[in-house]
Amino acid sequence: MTKPRVAVLISGRGSNMMSLIEAAAAPGFPVEIAVVISNRPDAHGLARAQACNIPTRSLDHKAFPDRAAFDAALDAVLEEEQVTLVCLAGFMRLLTSGFTQKWAGRMINIHPALLPSFKGLHTHERALAEGVKIHGATVHFVTAEMDVGPIIMQAAVPVLEADTPDTLAARVLAQEHVIYPAALRLVAEGRARLDGARVAIDEFEITPPALVVPPAP
Repeated sequence: MTKPRVAVLISGRGSNMMSLIEAAAAPGFPVEIAVVISNRPDAHGLARAQACNIPTRSLDHKAFPDRAAFDAALDAVLEEEQVTLVCLAGFMRLLTSGFTQKWAGRMINIHPALLPSFKGLHTHERALAEGVKIHGATVHFVTAEMDVGPIIMQAAVPVLEADTPDTLAARVLAQEHVIYPAALRLVAEGRARLDGARVAIDEFEITPPALVVPPAP
């Protein structure tokens, strides 16, 4: 059976991209990482993907007059590459509603916070400033509104008294690398499905273990 073809969209170093590439290389993983696409031609993640023999494409967003034109070009690349699922992995672009509607239920993102808290940027600094005791990461389906889509999976970490934004970010990132491949597997296998504004999800196990909070049934 042909595996679903996944495009990973990046803007920087590609840390979560690498977790997906490594997971997909394991026997039995249900997707193929078909292409890595960056809106920044100098993104370090492109070289990392190439070193893993993953095809890469670059679409410099500065070369397009507006978001709609960029999204149309991105969509054309996805169609050309026969992509089935899209994973945003540090992709620092807001996508238009037309694009997100076309890929609804087939595009996921990972965010370094326990949504709906701390949408947007600088999540670790804001979590420390607010004095929260638990922080974490969220994998969700992408919608037109930033960091609002239906939640597939979350992982939580404790916030320690001595934490800095960097130490907290490192602990959260370790959990991101666990739950993003796990969530992609669930979506690819049809075990995580959009059900209105929520996600219907089947039972699952994660290795290595993480403090994971799936959506309530």
